[in-house]
Amino acid sequence: MSDYYNAFEVSPVPDPGPDAVAPELFRGIYGMPAFVTIPTSDLAASVDFWTRGLGFFELFAIPGRLVHLRRWAFQDVLLVAAASVPAQAPALSVSFACVLNQVDSVVESCRAVRPDSVDGPRDTPWNTRDVEVVTPENARIIFTAAKPFDPESREARDLAAIGITPPDGGDNGDHA
Repeated sequence: MSDYYNAFEVSPVPDPGPDAVAPELFRGIYGMPAFVTIPTSDLAASVDFWTRGLGFFELFAIPGRLVHLRRWAFQDVLLVAAASVPAQAPALSVSFACVLNQVDSVVESCRAVRPDSVDGPRDTPWNTRDVEVVTPENARIIFTAAKPFDPESREARDLAAIGITPPDGGDNGDHA
């Protein structure tokens, strides 16, 4: 048995590229390997922002107590009723994958629902384009899209300097 499992076999995230197509919203039921629980003092307003702004859908709800939201497979959020929410967004953030052609629409949709909710987009040293969104519950959400890999780019050189090379560019060892 190999020490490594090719997780790309189960990941819904497509290979990066200008023509990458986002997977369909996933409506199936599964044992959630990870999820985010976010307290909200206004379930209706939170659901509205997460669905119209961020593109999630309501998988199910327990009226007045909980709403289970989802986008792609393994992108699950539980909004739970709470008496109050933090006064400001924490340093901690939660990231959700998207594809490059979704970045601008997330920015536009979030600004249409809540004008001051978005920061970015910005390109990162790890070769993604990210948008930071602060939700009505003051959660910091990052939508992150992998950019196509350019072996001549600064990002490629920076990654190579720490031992991360593309699959056809050398031995990734522990990074594969």
